[in-house]
Amino acid sequence: MRGVRLPRHMFLWNLSVIYMFAFASLYVQIPGLYGNEGILPARWQMRYTGKALLEQLRDSPTLLWLGPRLGLDTQQGMELICLLGALLALGAMVLEPLRGSLVFLCLWVLYRSLVEVGQVFLYFQWDSLLLETGFLAVLIAPLNLFRGKSSLKLHDGITFWLLRWLLFRLMFASGVVKLTSRCPTWWGLTALTYHYETQCIPTPLAWYAHQLPVWFQKLSVVATFVIEIAVPFLFFSPVRCLRLGAFYMQVLLQVLIILSGNYNFFNLLTITLCFSLLDDDHVSFWTRRGKKKQSNTWPQAILSWAAFLVGLAVWGLIIYWTKVYFGLEVNWEKSTVSSQTAFTYYQFNRFLKTVTVPSIWIGVLSLTWEIITAMFRCVSVKGVFWKLWATVQWAIFSVAAVSMFAISVVPYSFIEYESNSNIWPGVIKMHSAVEQYQLVNSYGLFRRMTGVGGRPEVVIEGSMDRVTWTEIEFMYKPGNVSGPPPLVAPHQPRLDWQMWFAALRPQAQSPWFTSLVHRLLQGKRDVVELIQVEESQYPFSQQPPAFIRARLYKYWFTEARAGRPLPQHWWTRQYMEDFYPIVHLGDPMLHSLLSQYGFKDKGGARRISEALVPRTLRLVRGRSGACRGPWCSGPSSARGQPSVS
Repeated sequence: MRGVRLPRHMFLWNLSVIYMFAFASLYVQIPGLYGNEGILPARWQMRYTGKALLEQLRDSPTLLWLGPRLGLDTQQGMELICLLGALLALGAMVLEPLRGSLVFLCLWVLYRSLVEVGQVFLYFQWDSLLLETGFLAVLIAPLNLFRGKSSLKLHDGITFWLLRWLLFRLMFASGVVKLTSRCPTWWGLTALTYHYETQCIPTPLAWYAHQLPVWFQKLSVVATFVIEIAVPFLFFSPVRCLRLGAFYMQVLLQVLIILSGNYNFFNLLTITLCFSLLDDDHVSFWTRRGKKKQSNTWPQAILSWAAFLVGLAVWGLIIYWTKVYFGLEVNWEKSTVSSQTAFTYYQFNRFLKTVTVPSIWIGVLSLTWEIITAMFRCVSVKGVFWKLWATVQWAIFSVAAVSMFAISVVPYSFIEYESNSNIWPGVIKMHSAVEQYQLVNSYGLFRRMTGVGGRPEVVIEGSMDRVTWTEIEFMYKPGNVSGPPPLVAPHQPRLDWQMWFAALRPQAQSPWFTSLVHRLLQGKRDVVELIQVEESQYPFSQQPPAFIRARLYKYWFTEARAGRPLPQHWWTRQYMEDFYPIVHLGDPMLHSLLSQYGFKDKGGARRISEALVPRTLRLVRGRSGACRGPWCSGPSSARGQPSVS
């Protein structure tokens, strides 16, 4: 493989930016989510049992155990971790010498500490992906904390390859689970006719994408299957043009997702992983800084033409098999393309059994090639000392890469039961030993398409007299039918995301919702600011509601009208049923649920420390304020309107 200095540089810079977004986004939400008067106070996760510090760190790996030594409670400890993480990531983004192994190790430890107590609000696949990518960055980044520009090491190709394997596992598993779930919309190629309006937080462009004809939506599903299932095998191709083609197809998919949905930093992180498919020559081609092209010798010219022909043949086969397995037929008169799934679940399951183990061996061969080529580079180093030093580094990082690859095989093989059962017991034992640190994870995005009969949405209403009810509208999730979807990425409003999940299942499966209702009845400002920052947009800013209830609606995008580029109403909705009964402070049922779920307030008021660090954190919090809402929000004319029932 050609040099990877420039792609590695791009990867480390992008990861620094993503870390900064992740820490900053979480920081503004900590008081409402995890504060002492938040929805799920994080201090309840910190059970001080009298064990030694090392035992506590072993049982629950988080730096928050050090908080009391600095005079910090758990909320302030989380705020300090977020601030340190954001500042460190910002420094790494601006200063190249800070993009070293030690800095990325600190960033990984800080984020892992937050995930340990994050509970349901940090239980997302992109949080796991950031942890796994962040740990690989520790192996990829140079040890250059006290030096100038980073220099390429001879083993960098080995560790950088691990990103390609992670990208393969992410994309291939995401494509496979769509079909193994037996979701009728994925099998019927109609998933995207529902996706744009039923995803968690759509963008304004999602409304326009929803208006596209059905034949185009079905063709888009076919393209998604090709990009996620077939193309990832090209990541390991020795033919450079195939890897580059795979890169552009993956990036195209992620850009389209970014345009139509608010998925925080997830798609940026996936694009960052795609840099592992690039080399120095191609990045130099982008920047027009490549060396002047020299005339090839006859052997080089023959190899170049052979690679071109092989690449052409592979893409031709992919197009042919796509046509065969998805029954593609072009109707030239109507300018449409018809498509249908031309294989059965049994046939796909047999295909999966056939390719899962060979895909692991493809990874073995590809990694072996990287290790061997790096070994020959070490042998070519001049000077006995430098040759020995390069060989020692090569051996250490080769063992690290092989170990990471081995333990990653365990969660990857979850996509096919028989393959998982055949994994070597020693590898399974290795994976179990490090499982709690989330060094490797299993993935599978958009397994089933939700909201086929309409997008379920929970609407919370408050009242002072149980007669006139006023809707409590969130800043991000759909509520007001006249307001357009927001633009909010790379920030992730985690309460709005969980409200989306809550609407998909019975209320009893979202116990945190009871705590949310309780905090709104108490009028806790930190929780209210997760819903609306501006007091004028929150109908109970002067006095908390005396009663609260929640109702379940079905939402649909409105249809486009000729001659009107912007819709008057973006959504239409229909009431379905009560989601949460009417409750008030002192309600026996509410207190029973709080006790059942373990949300009863524990202990009295905490003593406010006047030590330097806590005072500084309070000052920063007071100056930073809350997140000021989405970049794009709808008109407020219909906000806070009462409904009588």
